[in-house]
Amino acid sequence: MNDITLVTQVAVFGNRRAFDSLLRKYQSQVRRFLLSLTLGDGQLADDLAQDTFIKAYTNIGKFRGLSSFSTWIMRIAYNVHYDYLRSHHATEDVDAPSVAAHTTESFGTDAALSMDIIKALAILKPEERTCITLQLIDGQPIEKIADITGMPRNTVKSHLFRGKEKLTKYLKQNGYERR
Repeated sequence: MNDITLVTQVAVFGNRRAFDSLLRKYQSQVRRFLLSLTLGDGQLADDLAQDTFIKAYTNIGKFRGLSSFSTWIMRIAYNVHYDYLRSHHATEDVDAPSVAAHTTESFGTDAALSMDIIKALAILKPEERTCITLQLIDGQPIEKIADITGMPRNTVKSHLFRGKEKLTKYLKQNGYERR
């Protein structure tokens, strides 16, 4: 079944199996996105992903089909993360052991590369990190990033440009050269 059919099944008939199908389809994309935004904190990403799907389930009747379901669910994930940041002003040092512990889970087995990626993402402003994550990790086009974040397309382009410049500079300073 396609997404619209599944959404209809959930919204009209309360079909939990249809929602389970949507959850399975988008679970890894949402978690990967939140994992990048949380700088590799797997536990926090899982909690935010769970909140995302709870909100999606409780608000599925509000889905109007003006965008794809994937855009709608990613927008919810973005908002859940944004709400979390607003309510938790404390930040964790990127060198802290709890952040370092999540890097292998997030980015593979090369611990040094993982830490460099985490540190590189950490230097970005949250908006830049969101846009970079959506484009470079999730492969989203600028138009979809704008829909997910609610930012104008030119603002997304600016965040991408500045974020890529910062990442390039940081990675070059740390021995990563394009070959």
